[in-house]
Amino acid sequence: MRSAWRILLRPGGLFRTERISFSGTLWNHLPSSQALRCFPSNSTFTPHYPSRANSEYPSRRFYSSEISSVEPCGEDHALLLDIFSGNSGLHDVETRLESADIKFDHGFLNSSLRSLDGKPDVAVRLFNWAAEKKPDLLSAETYNSMLGFFAAGGKSSEFWEMVEVMKKKGYCLSKNAFFKASKSFDQLIMHEDLGKLKELYASNSSENWVPRTASRVCKILREGDELGDEVWKSLKDLDPNYSSDLVFAVLEKLSSYPAKAFLFFRWASDNASFKPEGKSYNAMARILGREGSMERFWDLLQEMKLAGQGLEPETYLKVSRRFLSRGMTKEAVDFFEHAMDAGEKPSLRDFLHLMRKIVMCRELELHLVSRTVRIFKNGGYPLKDSIFGSVLKSVVSVGRLGECSSLLKAMEEGGFSASRAVTDRVAVELCRARKPDEALEFILEKEASGHKFDPKSWVSLIQCYSQVGSTEKCLSSFNRMIEKNGSEKVGFAFEALVTAHLRRSKVLDVYKVLSAMVEKNKLEPLQSTYKVLIKRLLSEGKLKEASSLLTLMKRHGYPPFIEPFFGYISKFGSGEDAMVFLKSMTVKSFPSISVFIRTLEGVLKAGRKETADDLLSKSPCFVRNHADVLNLVYSHNSPKGSPNPDLAPA
Repeated sequence: MRSAWRILLRPGGLFRTERISFSGTLWNHLPSSQALRCFPSNSTFTPHYPSRANSEYPSRRFYSSEISSVEPCGEDHALLLDIFSGNSGLHDVETRLESADIKFDHGFLNSSLRSLDGKPDVAVRLFNWAAEKKPDLLSAETYNSMLGFFAAGGKSSEFWEMVEVMKKKGYCLSKNAFFKASKSFDQLIMHEDLGKLKELYASNSSENWVPRTASRVCKILREGDELGDEVWKSLKDLDPNYSSDLVFAVLEKLSSYPAKAFLFFRWASDNASFKPEGKSYNAMARILGREGSMERFWDLLQEMKLAGQGLEPETYLKVSRRFLSRGMTKEAVDFFEHAMDAGEKPSLRDFLHLMRKIVMCRELELHLVSRTVRIFKNGGYPLKDSIFGSVLKSVVSVGRLGECSSLLKAMEEGGFSASRAVTDRVAVELCRARKPDEALEFILEKEASGHKFDPKSWVSLIQCYSQVGSTEKCLSSFNRMIEKNGSEKVGFAFEALVTAHLRRSKVLDVYKVLSAMVEKNKLEPLQSTYKVLIKRLLSEGKLKEASSLLTLMKRHGYPPFIEPFFGYISKFGSGEDAMVFLKSMTVKSFPSISVFIRTLEGVLKAGRKETADDLLSKSPCFVRNHADVLNLVYSHNSPKGSPNPDLAPA
């Protein structure tokens, strides 16, 4: 097969002239209406091929597997059929095409050929004209289409001569052309040609020939440590036509040998049959994007940009992930910036992946955060709050919660505008990280620039100071909160303040602060705050202060918390203490009979008769003479089982 290709290049061989004359009788079998009207009747049919020396290879090559997506419109198709079906010479054809203003491109040419089944004379005239006037439009698909016309007409010699031309140009027999020609040869009982065709397809189809040839090329390239003259001589001796498909297949197999892959790519680029395009450029970029090849990698990207070739999503994804997995964070950001201006832009998902990897590095490089955000914004993407939330999760996962304010600042330098929800979240997260000083600094800094924080952020700050035991800062933060937001809805914050002071056993100080806040700032503590403080005051014998809190509870609409008082008075309280408690429970009349009975009963059950007598002596007459009170006293003074004389039968 290789020798057949060489014959084509010899002086006097098939490429001796720009025209190839096909002998045979195909056209004699066509109906007279389909005869070639543009040539004299005694001329031979001569499909025209562009010479190797004069052909210009386009930057975008099409392959046997490609099917054009462009179909000719009805009007243009009718005009094209009329022009190439007439008896006009090629000059007249050119004139009529210009006046019809038909826009020729690769897709239009091939779709036109597909529509000419049954009109081989028109197809050949169209092919000849394109080969002479627009050779850059001819591709593997074009040649495969012409094979169908020759096979359908039984033109064996013309069919195989075109196959040889295709081999030299590096084009393979397509599956569609194989099936079409096989059917024609079978119907025409051309068994010898059918056998040759099957053998050709097994060895020369794109599915078989490219990978087999690529393996042979790679074997030669891997043999030596250095690519010397012998290597290139061996590759030249193979004598394949280095099509884009073949170069791509070789590069895929050399992915672990970046230096050899790059030298082969440059060597193949000097071959007239290959011009680098997007597919091969991207394959080369995927190989070079690693340590040790970065200089060549950046040079290749610039070359791609100048050639108008963009990055494929697969290339960006593979190279970027490799950089990040190997700790090449700066290179990943540089590549992200290049990709934003080279073909299809990286997606939001790609941006978030890069940001997460940056903040999860061993050392947080905030300048890379700012730069990445700026690149993403300049690429036309909106910077939403959800972006910060996604990045913050990664910060939390590596234990850097305390650096969330620095992260936000770096993102803002890159163009991110933080909403109130974001700033509130940062303040809360700093408190969760037990860094209240940083949280306070962040809050004050943001408020100075016009931000207003939700009261929950202040609550988190005060609770955080409470947890670390800083009562002074807890109180000062609470006062700042009251100053900024007023005294409404500060119950949770005040409870945190109370808790912080109680940890240091300053119950009277807390009581004084609460009383002052209620009177001065109209503060409304939570019910739970009252309960905690009452229990603590009673545990330290401060019944008078605890009783005064019952009055405040009633003022704020809470039911008075009286249970702890009964236990305290029954064990430790005096008659005077009991009266102080009972007065605090007064609503309309003093005291409440039900509360008095419970208080007295507790004292009596504790066996403190003198305290009970003292309490009775200090009570009004209507209380002492109340039937329920008398029954209670009598039941504790009488022997067990003795009846009450006032209730005994006469």
